[in-house]
Amino acid sequence: MNDDAYRRYFDRFDPDLYDPAAWAALAAAAGMRYVVLTAKHHEGFCLWDSALTDFKATNTPAARDLLSPFVDAFRAHGLRVGLYYSLLDWHHPDFVIDDLHPLRNAPDRDRLNEARVMERYARYVHGQVEELLTRYGDIDILWGDFTYDVDGPLGSILSAVFAEMGGGPVKVGKSASDWRSEELLSLVRRLRPGILVNDRLGLDAGWDVTTSDSEQSIPSGWPLVGDEPALWETCQTFSGSWGYHRDEGSWKDVPQLLWMLIDTVSKGGNMLLNVGPTSRGALDGRAEDRLRGIAEWMRYHDRSIYGCTEAPAGITGPADARLTYNPDGDRLYVHLLSWPNGRLDIAGFEGGISYAQLLNDGSEIRDMTFAEQLLSGGPTAEGAVALKLPGLRPDVAIPVVEVFLS
Repeated sequence: MNDDAYRRYFDRFDPDLYDPAAWAALAAAAGMRYVVLTAKHHEGFCLWDSALTDFKATNTPAARDLLSPFVDAFRAHGLRVGLYYSLLDWHHPDFVIDDLHPLRNAPDRDRLNEARVMERYARYVHGQVEELLTRYGDIDILWGDFTYDVDGPLGSILSAVFAEMGGGPVKVGKSASDWRSEELLSLVRRLRPGILVNDRLGLDAGWDVTTSDSEQSIPSGWPLVGDEPALWETCQTFSGSWGYHRDEGSWKDVPQLLWMLIDTVSKGGNMLLNVGPTSRGALDGRAEDRLRGIAEWMRYHDRSIYGCTEAPAGITGPADARLTYNPDGDRLYVHLLSWPNGRLDIAGFEGGISYAQLLNDGSEIRDMTFAEQLLSGGPTAEGAVALKLPGLRPDVAIPVVEVFLS
């Protein structure tokens, strides 16, 4: 979308129902511990009163900074606050038109690029990041997006995606040098020493959280950086769209969203769940419905998520289960996507278990006797336990068995 087409929305942008306190209450009730707000996306529109551009919320009918009330509301509910900032800016007059730009196929692309200077644009990026990190207190996360060097892995991925969509390969992208990423990261560390920064600045090192391989997907195992497990996050959506989409119908239900969260935690990660408000600033009722469903499940099962990570090596459950583990309490949590027929086998224990219970109500789940094992499929192997489950599945979105390890 070019500037002229975008202007029709800019001139009518008035989120009169914007109530970040209500958003924060829903997020906190659903068990979220941190939030990331899109301060500026690829089109260049800014939600704050930046001194470096006129393309901002204060110049629309909204006529106000939309970041301040958001940051204050979420902090008041105990959530950590992060800001998303796109390194791209298709509005800025110095951002060189490349193969991802809306004007990439313009016949006068070369002429339009003659006056564009990426060095000036890099100064703009640094200035805006400094505004964000000095006006709103101790920001916890800077979620930068994104570097697409044609010679790097993301450039190769984008070329493949464009080819499948019938477009040409990405020949002209942006690398870390375009953003002056090393200097930018130094600025961020100087302004906010305790901040977390993701891995989309195009740098091989210096960042904290990897996000590049888990957007709208969950890896098959804990991602590694070198040979070490990385701090990682997946970003997901309620539906198929990142923003509000009135007519989009592929909404995930509560069990599916919870399974994504559980699957992520079982591999040592965090999940960022995207919510797209309407143009009037209200949350989609479908999102509110899902958040309330998540809140109901988290009320009884949050300790299978908080402080939990991948299960110790060798411990396994059924194929349609996910295991999370809290090392502080030495407790294993078995999340059951389907309800077994009276028997739950868990293998790989060295010291056995001391107790097990359903997490939703704390009712005991006991070990099967040898006779019961023989009648339900055979005895367990060494290092395995068989737990006797009730015939009736608990009336929760995803049942969880809490196992106290010996």
